[in-house]
Amino acid sequence: MSYKIVFFDIDGTLVNEEKVIPNDTVEAIRELKASGVEPVIATGRAPYFIKPLAEQLGIESYVCLNGGYVVYKGQPLYKREIEKSSLEALVGLAGELNHSLVFEGEHFYNSNKEVDPSMTEAILTLKVDEPSYNPEFWQTDDIFQVFLHCESHEEHLYESLKSHFTFIRWHDKAMDVLPLGGSKAQGIEALLKKLEYTADDAVAFGDGLNDKEMLDYVGFGVAMGNSHPELLPFANYVTTHVDEKGIRNGLIKAGLLAL
Repeated sequence: MSYKIVFFDIDGTLVNEEKVIPNDTVEAIRELKASGVEPVIATGRAPYFIKPLAEQLGIESYVCLNGGYVVYKGQPLYKREIEKSSLEALVGLAGELNHSLVFEGEHFYNSNKEVDPSMTEAILTLKVDEPSYNPEFWQTDDIFQVFLHCESHEEHLYESLKSHFTFIRWHDKAMDVLPLGGSKAQGIEALLKKLEYTADDAVAFGDGLNDKEMLDYVGFGVAMGNSHPELLPFANYVTTHVDEKGIRNGLIKAGLLAL
C-alpha cells in the first residue's frame, strides 16, 4: 500500500515529555515531505498552541481541538462547535461542583475562574501560557473544546451530561470535553474528503486516549512505544519510544521511509 498522507499527534508523539521535538523526528518529517507524502498535525491542542512547532517542521495543515477545527494549507476547512445549550448545562453543573472550566475558541482560550491550582497544574504540563479570565467567553464566541478540571473519582458526577459530550482524560486533574462523538477521526475525515483521499490512503501516529478513533480509522495506525496501554489494541503497529526514533521507525514500517 502506498500511503499519501500522515497524521501526527503532538504530545508524546512529535514531542517528548520536555515538549521538545527529537532531532531524528525533524529529519524524518523532512524526508517524508521530500518523498511527496504530506504530513499533517492531528492534536487535541488549539491552533494557537501549535504554530511554532508547525513552522519548525514545515507543516501547513492541521486537525486541532480533537477534530473540532481543521486547517488545510493555512485556510480553515472544517469547524465543529459545541452547542450553547450543552455548554450551559456543563457550566451549571461544574459551578455546582466548584470545578473550573477552560473554554477553547478559534483564536483564544479563557477560564471561568481566576485562580485554581488544579487548572494551573494541568495546563503548565502543556508548557503554554495560562488562560485569561473571562467566564462569559462561552456565551460570546464559538467554543470547540472545554477543559474540565476534576479528578478521576469525580467523573461519575457528570454522568447526566454524557448525552451531550464525550469526555477524555488527559491529566490527573483535567479532561477534554468534546461534542458527543467528537474525535480526531471526524476532522481527519473532513480533510481526506477535501483531498479526495480515502482512510486507506492515510497513516496516523499517536500515544494517548484521544488517539483511539484516529488510529482505528486510518489505513495504518501507529502507536508510540510510550503510549497509554489502552491505545495499543487500536494500532496496526507499536513503534519505539518518542525519544528512540519512534517516528522514523514507524514510517519505515509503513513503507514510507527507507531503512
